[in-house]
Amino acid sequence: MQTADVVLYDRLVSDDILQLVHGGARMVYVGKQAGYHTRTQSEIHDLLLQFAEAGATVIRLKGGDPYVFGRGGEEVQYLQQHGIQVHAVPGITAAAGICAELGIPMTHRGVATSVRFLTGHSREGGETQLDDTITASADPHTTLIVYMGLATLPLLVQQLTARGMSGHVPAVAVERGTTAEQRVVFDTLSNLHSSIQEAKLKSPTLLVIGEVVRLAPGWQRTRDIAVAGGVTAAAASAVVQQEHDCARLQLEDAATVVMRLQQQHHHQQQQIVSKA
Repeated sequence: MQTADVVLYDRLVSDDILQLVHGGARMVYVGKQAGYHTRTQSEIHDLLLQFAEAGATVIRLKGGDPYVFGRGGEEVQYLQQHGIQVHAVPGITAAAGICAELGIPMTHRGVATSVRFLTGHSREGGETQLDDTITASADPHTTLIVYMGLATLPLLVQQLTARGMSGHVPAVAVERGTTAEQRVVFDTLSNLHSSIQEAKLKSPTLLVIGEVVRLAPGWQRTRDIAVAGGVTAAAASAVVQQEHDCARLQLEDAATVVMRLQQQHHHQQQQIVSKA
């Protein structure tokens, strides 16, 4: 980050990460979102190659893990075919980070023996048809995690229930997971789409479907609030998110205090050594 000549970065890269890049680097935004791509994938390939062939040290900065629905494999393959040396730095994919944040084990003994990552996009820019593989994903012992699946969720639900999955299976939709703007909606599979619409979740939103969602503290808390208050799952989920945010802020405040005390202790120890 401190030696790059050029940084090509995506939409979901946080400001905190971008600030790690030194001020002299050339920053090139190549982000994509549904219905709008600043650059085509082919144009991104060409930019990477042009900068590299010009002798620049290039960073291709992505959110999450570049090899999980991040087009990282395609970009690396393209560059290697043109004789460019590439070093990939692994990241934490959204599924792992979000499930850990919410307390959802992707696999759990006696509940889920496998996890399957799916994409709601059948092709670049396409959201009207899911891959046929999704229809074979109704195994009750498999956790389904869907990236970029907001637009195709009704079709996904239709395909899964047609293959035998119960509409009562717990599910969760998470917008901008693990960030300060995170929003969460817990509901059953059959009701998830309407709850998402009520909450007005937007991309990027990750979907987690399966019995492991029931193990998340937020699932039962949402059920309890909805029943006690006579409110919808979307409204109850918003309350749970507020509680989660407050708890996280308290932890962050506590961590700051601990760090300050450690620094003070370290400073005092240095003073003692100096006097000795």
